[in-house]
Amino acid sequence: MHYYTDVLKKYTVFSGRARRQEFWMFGLFNLIALIIVAVLDSVIGTFPLLYAIYALAVFLPGLAVGVRRMHDLGKSGWWLLITFVPVVGGIWLLVLLATAGQQQANEYGPDPKAYAAA
Repeated sequence: MHYYTDVLKKYTVFSGRARRQEFWMFGLFNLIALIIVAVLDSVIGTFPLLYAIYALAVFLPGLAVGVRRMHDLGKSGWWLLITFVPVVGGIWLLVLLATAGQQQANEYGPDPKAYAAA
């Protein structure tokens, strides 16, 4: 759960690096939360009001962790826009997001795994 709250604490921090684990665990917890909010929203009868509010609230943290994930690979955050390339863009981004980050420091900061191991 701390993966989710750590990303929310860095609400609009686009600098630095994010490990694969941080990115994917945030995605998992966010998906679970979206499902719970959608079910709750349907039960209350306000769908898609709460769902939209939650989705808007986590948009910037999700974007920020994605940019930091690209930084871990040594790439600019603008690489997230590759999803707009039809068919192959989304696949290429998925491959990038699943790739291990650079083990040494890069222009975006030191290796976040080094801090986790210490």
